Amino acid sequence: MTEVPSPQLRISDQNRESALSALGEHMSAGRIDIDEYGERSARITAAKTRGELGEVFTDLPAPHPRYDDVPQAAVAPAPEPAAAAPAPRPSGGPENWSPPQRFVAAIFPLTLIAAIALIATGTLAWPIIFLPIGVGVFGKAMWGHGWNHDEQHRRRHDRHLRDRERRRELRDSYRRELGR
Repeated sequence: MTEVPSPQLRISDQNRESALSALGEHMSAGRIDIDEYGERSARITAAKTRGELGEVFTDLPAPHPRYDDVPQAAVAPAPEPAAAAPAPRPSGGPENWSPPQRFVAAIFPLTLIAAIALIATGTLAWPIIFLPIGVGVFGKAMWGHGWNHDEQHRRRHDRHLRDRERRRELRDSYRRELGR
């Protein structure tokens, strides 16, 4: 059985982001209103330890903030509804490649072997080596660095939108609080 970490352990910015994300889910589910969200999110941003962060979620069901150093068996993520799950986005692994990517990945070594064999037998001149080079350049241009960059850019953009919405909600809650 895994040992539960002490509530006096200090938390990271990622832990706070996880807590704010979980709190946003509670607000969208209707468990807390916008004023309570503003108060609790202010407590989350000021929290320094796991105990302080945990106090914000004592009266709320899952999801709760996730901690990086706790094994997944100790912190079980909340099950997501199948309908709300986003479609998987391609990652760098071959298991998530699209059919054109699989084709280029399969044809590249074949063109390289064919070019070497043709050069070795003297059937074609040495410029045939540009065929596999062209296939490699085409594959890199289509799905190389820029493809992974798009995923990273999407994550940064999503985080930016969440942060902007969170700031807007906090600003509105503080204005309402001042207006009372």
